[in-house]
Amino acid sequence: PTRKRFGSCSVLRVNGEHLMFDCGPASTYKMKRAGLAPTDISHLFFTHHHYDHNIDYPCFLLCRWDHEKESIPQLQVYGPPPTELITQRLIGSEGAFVDDWKVRVEHPASQEVYAARGGTVPRSKPQFAVQNIEKGAAISTQHCQITSEKAIHLQPMMECLAYRVDWDGGSVVITGDTGRTDLVEKLAREVTALVVNVWDHQDNMSSSLLSGFCGTIDAAKMADRSSAQRLIITHQGPNLSRPGSKEKAIDDMAAHYKGEVIFGEEFMTLDLD
Repeated sequence: PTRKRFGSCSVLRVNGEHLMFDCGPASTYKMKRAGLAPTDISHLFFTHHHYDHNIDYPCFLLCRWDHEKESIPQLQVYGPPPTELITQRLIGSEGAFVDDWKVRVEHPASQEVYAARGGTVPRSKPQFAVQNIEKGAAISTQHCQITSEKAIHLQPMMECLAYRVDWDGGSVVITGDTGRTDLVEKLAREVTALVVNVWDHQDNMSSSLLSGFCGTIDAAKMADRSSAQRLIITHQGPNLSRPGSKEKAIDDMAAHYKGEVIFGEEFMTLDLD
C-alpha cells in the first residue's frame, strides 16, 4: 500500500449495468465514496485470489446481502478456482461469518432493522450464484459479452485470468496481474482500453518478477501489439509513486506505444465509449 493507493478493484458501468472486477482492500467503502452501493453491482469477476484482489470480498457480500430487496437481482460471481470454495468458507453453513448472518436472519431486532430498510421478513440466508471458470469462458449479461483468458501470474501455484468485455460502442480488457503474454495481446486486439498492472520501471524488473508482472515497456508493447486505443496502467508498485517516477514511466511507455497512456489513480473515472 501507499498513502494514495491500496489493492485492486474496478467497476465498469454500461447502460446502467455495473460489473465489478476484483475486490481488494476497502473496495466496499471506496465504492460508497464513489457513489455506488453494493446492491448496484450485478456481477463480480475475480482475476485471481491474492488478498490485494479479494480481501474485501466478505464485506462486500454481506453488505450487499444485508441491503437486498426482492427487486434486486441475485449477484453473479465468477473467478478461477477456488472462487466457489472461498465463498463457502466465508458465508456457507459452516463458514467464517455464519454467526453474523444467522443473527441477522433470526434475531427479532435484526429482523426489525431489515424490515425498516424495506426488506421482507422472514429473510433468506445469503445466496449468490458463484461459479469457478477457466480460460475460454463466455458470459453474457444484459448489455455485455465477457470472455476470459489465461493471465501469466505465478503459475502453477495460482490460477489467474484476464477478461475482455465487449458492449455496443466499446470494449475493455482487464488483466489484474500478468506478465507480458501473447494471450493477453490477442484478447485485447483493437480493444478500446487495455487495463494492465505495471509493477516498476523495466530496468528494475528481474526475471522472477517478469513471470507474473509487467514492467513499463512490457505493458506498452502489449498495448502496441494489440492495437489498443488506450493503455491504462493500474496496480502500480510503490516505486512508481515516487516524485518524477510516474512521469518517467509515461515517457518510457510513449516511446513504444503511440496511443493514449493513462496512469490510474484511486477514484479515477474514465469514459471508454
